Amino acid sequence: MKQTDVTAFGEILIDFTHSGTADNGAVLFARHPGGAPGNVAVQVARLGGTAAFLGKAGNDMHGQFLADTLKTEGVNTEGLLLDDRHFTTLAFVSVDETGERTFSFARKPGADTQISADELNRAQIRDGKIFHAGSLSLTHEPARSATLEAIREAKAAGALVSYDPNYRASLWNSRQEAMEAMRSLVPFADLMKISDEETELLTGKADPEEALQALLDAGVKFAAVTLGADGAMAGTSAGIVKVPGIPSPIADTNGAGDSFWGAILWQFASRDLNPEELDPARTEDLLRFANAAAALTVRRPGAIPAMPDREAVETFLAA
Repeated sequence: MKQTDVTAFGEILIDFTHSGTADNGAVLFARHPGGAPGNVAVQVARLGGTAAFLGKAGNDMHGQFLADTLKTEGVNTEGLLLDDRHFTTLAFVSVDETGERTFSFARKPGADTQISADELNRAQIRDGKIFHAGSLSLTHEPARSATLEAIREAKAAGALVSYDPNYRASLWNSRQEAMEAMRSLVPFADLMKISDEETELLTGKADPEEALQALLDAGVKFAAVTLGADGAMAGTSAGIVKVPGIPSPIADTNGAGDSFWGAILWQFASRDLNPEELDPARTEDLLRFANAAAALTVRRPGAIPAMPDREAVETFLAA
């Protein structure tokens, strides 16, 4: 019997988020743990689920900080490797007055791109009800091949495969390269989330509802599109539903999508839901809970530090 609700694979890194200026005018950045798959794992754990993380960081001050953060959050880190040869990836994040982000990466190469297939903790992959991956691990070898091998291992073990492509233009040589690589994982995905900014890149359809239908037609069993302040929509073979956003003061949108998706995956795993058996009413319930988690996340700076626990989400929804 599987003991892990969600096993997340991919990048873990440091988000240095703009946090004002010093008296002498120097720009200040605050160090936050980040990386989309790591964020998702933490959100699952915060909600009371069991989560594991597989990936690689540098054996440096930042990598040790990230490993300690995941352990403190209750995420299993047996599959997290610390590399003596490559530095932990750093992302410098500028947030404007609306909470929107601009990224600049120090990743040439980052340790997260250097995990190979033979370094995968296969027992941990097989133990997960849901295997979750993003697309930043597709930008370079050997991580790209490791991603595909991990997905094959998860599929063979009967796990649901979750995919959240996370487009960062500066990490790819071209938009065409990104599009081809990111679309390559769609046929493997049972559960998938994209943002409204990624619809055309992933499906060729700019309209969110048309993009959802394209993903469902491609074999995805549960597909979601986040719409920022407008909420989210999701679809299954039973139909497509939309849930409006929850008004919330915004300190930082970093991690909101990961909080949303972590909340979705937690609900699937903790309730042993079959995406092929969801009716529109249950899909709507999933979205409302996930929207609440994201709305709470944007109220505080940072990704992992801002993610809510189950009590906070349920209290927020009840209010």
